Formats: sequence, C-alpha cells, structure tokens
Amino acid sequence: MAFKPALPLVLGVVTLDAVGIGLIMPVLPDLLRDLGHSNAIAGHYGVLLAIYALMQFLCAPALGALSDRFGRRPVLLASLAGATIDYAIMAMAPVLWVLYVGRAIAGMTGATAAVAGAAIADITSEEQRARRFGLMGACFGLGMIGGPALGGLMGGLSPNAPFVLAAVLNGLNLAAAGLLLPETHRGERRPLSAAAFNPLASFRWAVGLPTVMAMMAVFFIMQMVGQVPASVWVLFGESRFHWDAGTVGLSLAAFGALHAIAQGFVTGPLTQRLGDNHALLFGMAADVLGYVLIAFAWQSWMAFAILIPLAAGGVGAPALQAMLSREVGEQRQGQLQGSLAALTSLTSIIGPLVFTAIYAASLTSWNGWAWLVGALLYLLCPPFLKRAAARG
Repeated sequence: MAFKPALPLVLGVVTLDAVGIGLIMPVLPDLLRDLGHSNAIAGHYGVLLAIYALMQFLCAPALGALSDRFGRRPVLLASLAGATIDYAIMAMAPVLWVLYVGRAIAGMTGATAAVAGAAIADITSEEQRARRFGLMGACFGLGMIGGPALGGLMGGLSPNAPFVLAAVLNGLNLAAAGLLLPETHRGERRPLSAAAFNPLASFRWAVGLPTVMAMMAVFFIMQMVGQVPASVWVLFGESRFHWDAGTVGLSLAAFGALHAIAQGFVTGPLTQRLGDNHALLFGMAADVLGYVLIAFAWQSWMAFAILIPLAAGGVGAPALQAMLSREVGEQRQGQLQGSLAALTSLTSIIGPLVFTAIYAASLTSWNGWAWLVGALLYLLCPPFLKRAAARG
C-alpha cells in the first residue's frame, strides 16, 4: 500500500511527544535556579507543568478538527516544525519568561495524540486497529521511559542540553515525515464548527447517567492522585535523597518501565482473577501503601524499592476504564474515551499547581505532606463507588 511509511512515522511523532514531556523534568529545577536566580523554584516548577497540560487540553480538539478539515499530514508537519523551533529557542532561553512561552508552545505542538490516532485509523483495517492502537500506547510508554533517562544523561552536560537534543530529534523526524509521510486523509470541505474546538464539550453526553458520572468522579480522583509523583518526584528526590539529574532520570525511567510492565502483564491476569471491582481496590491500596512509604523514606534505595507498589497502583485505572466501558455500551465508546482523556488533562493542569504548592509550603518543616495528601484523597472515592454500585 502507498501508506506503508505512514505507520512508523506517525508512531515516531507519538514517541517524540512523550519524550518531550519527560526529557526536561530531570534538569528543570537546575534551569529554573539558573534563570530565576533563586532556590525557591517549586512554584515555577508546578506552573510550567500546568501550562504544558493546559495547552494540550485546549489544543487537542482544535488539532483534531483541523486534521479532519485539511488532512493529517499538514497538521503533523506543522506540529513537528513548531516543536523543533520551540525546543531550539528554549535551549538558548536567556530569561525565565522565555521558558514559560516555550513550554506553552511545546504543549500546543505536542497535542497531536488525536491526530496520530486518526491517522492510524485511516490506514488500518477495523480488525487490526486494536493492535495498532496498542502499539501507539507502547510507543508513548517508550517515550516516557526514554525521555527522563535521556534528560538525566544530557543534564550532566548542561541544563540546556536536553532541549538541544529534543530540537534535533524533532528536526530529524520532521525531515523524514516531510520526505516520506503520505496524506492518509484528504480532508472534508465543510465548515469548521465552534463545538469542535471546545474541550469541555466532551462531558455533555454523560449528564443524566448517574452511574457513569460517579465512576468518572472516581477516575478524576485517581488521576489527581497520580499527579503527586508527576509534580513533586523530581523536587522531592533532590531534597530528600540529594539526587543529581542522572539519578532523577534513572528513577523516572525505572518507574516508567515498572508501570509499563504492570499495565501490560499484570492488569489482565489480575482482573481476570479478581474481577474489575477488586482489581480497582487493589490498585488504590497499592497506591496508598506506596505514597505512605515514600513520605517516610529516608534513604535512596528505599525510593527505588517503593517504585514497585507505586507501579502496581497503575492497575486500578484500566480496571475502572473497563467498568466504564461496559456501562456506556458500544455506541458511546468514543465519547467515553474522549471524556476520560479530557479529565486526565484537567488533573494535569490542577495537580501540579496544588501539589507543588503543598510541597513548597512544607519544605522547611517536613517535605512528605504532598504524598500523604495524595493518599488521603482516596477517602473521597468510597461514596462514589457506593453510588455506582447501588445504581449498577
């Protein structure tokens, strides 16, 4: 088929998006200290993470709509070009506000998951789509493992080096896509509706479905809890265990690998053995255990050991998604997945602001409070689970 080069190139875009998320995390604290001329960086760190997530939340529907109208190829190429230029600018950022602008642009250009998924659907038969979407998820996971590891290694050279690497990788992918990526969807010559650009529209369908709403509330809480390590792991490791950028990158890569193993090889057998409900509770319990243990850990090796229950907590979300999927029926699967993606994006905006603020406020006394607050958030789930069970 003429579309043979499309799959690896689209998967390359997905991988680079994930790499871009994790690449700067190990070096961001040092870069903020250099540009801000201060050690009080927790607030800046949380805001930068939130800005990236906010731009992804706002721009993903727009990019998807534009790709329906004008085709996948121009949107993907424009995103790669924008990311290449943006990372190059951030590598030479002379002042702090440039880093803020650059991270916002990176969120915009990295919001291509919907376009990549649409391109894969364009070139794949219905019976093979599940496998290829799984491959897309695996590539995102690979990027989330490789990004922090590369960032940590490059951070040993300079805090700016990971941005240079990101610019080079995106530039190479842009060149390859420009030469080899065919158009998978010619576009539809119809007016663009305003609703297609509204990220909040994805929740309207669930109003009036109490069981679904209760389960989605649990999903939101779980994703919010998951923002604790995403927000404070790097800062916490530096402060509590005196990690350098290389060790931070190694820890993030190790967590990514363990999380992928839990998602790929533990979730299925566990849900088959225990059922979705009990697998969900198992994931919550593992999270609570990991959060409490890491809050009181005092040696570096303990943190690496505690990655096991933290990764095991990842089995809860897929179990809940399976429960939701059964609840809505076949005709609303796409709406459901869009809503869950939007909820995840919302927690990625709110979580970093909340948990870095808690971390900063407790830094001079005891810096484990963010982890305990995350564990306590699970106390909000039982009423919603009870409501869902009563109506199920």
